[in-house]
Amino acid sequence: MEVCPTMPKGRILVVDDEPDIVELVRYNLAKEGYQVRTVLSGEKALADADEGLPDLIVLDLMLPGVDGLDVCRKLKQNPRTAHIPIIMLTAKGEDADIVTGLELGAEDYVTKPFSPRVLMARVRTVLRRRRREEEEGSLEPIMVHNMKIDPARHEVLLDDRSVELTASEFKILSFLARRPGWVFSREQIISAVKGQDYPVTDRSVDVQIVGLRKKLGDAGDFIETVRGVGYRFRE
Repeated sequence: MEVCPTMPKGRILVVDDEPDIVELVRYNLAKEGYQVRTVLSGEKALADADEGLPDLIVLDLMLPGVDGLDVCRKLKQNPRTAHIPIIMLTAKGEDADIVTGLELGAEDYVTKPFSPRVLMARVRTVLRRRRREEEEGSLEPIMVHNMKIDPARHEVLLDDRSVELTASEFKILSFLARRPGWVFSREQIISAVKGQDYPVTDRSVDVQIVGLRKKLGDAGDFIETVRGVGYRFRE
């Protein structure tokens, strides 16, 4: 495990079983001014994240033992680490794993082989978005129908019953519910929730909406499909 001695911008945990990849990512992050910790296995990633609580995790999906998707799932299930954004490193052609990772709550992904400049841009975007969300944490709760959406607590209540959502699902629901009756395209939802440069497909938005409706039960009908356009939250 290696540790960069300074911490001006934030703490990042890099998880990959390929030493060359680890060193490439570590070097570029350290050069940008981040404090970097590196581990080579999923088991060590879970322990290190729980102990060190980094600001962001760069996570390879193809890991020995506990693979990247299991690591992502366990991190998001742990109240101590659920808030930590994750950027997945994936091999080309792993579309199913990418969708699964996004459903589990990962923020972004980069496919191998990747450009270090692209990865650094994604890291900056995710951390900037996280800081903005923290600043907006004092927003008043959204009260609509029998639903209460509390951005500060990252909590959704239906008739006082808590609904567990992934980070992406919560952002999409908050975005739509704050503007009931407005119709948004998939591209607009992506831009509002992930940022202009987020390379997610229309299909991924549809997957998130399906997951949201399922978790909301009857209240899932509040999210309406506008054929040929996108989605809206019923007034």
